[in-house]
Amino acid sequence: MERKFLIFRTCIRRLARKTICFSKSELMLDTVMGLFINKFEFQRDV
Repeated sequence: MERKFLIFRTCIRRLARKTICFSKSELMLDTVMGLFINKFEFQRDV
């Protein structure tokens, strides 16, 4: 489980600290996370 969180943090800049790539709304964060999880877990493009 820890490995997945590490991959999420390194691949998605929105989850890293001290970055200018951040979500201004919770909806955008959820959308980006959903797209990444679909791509990473199921190898599907949406």
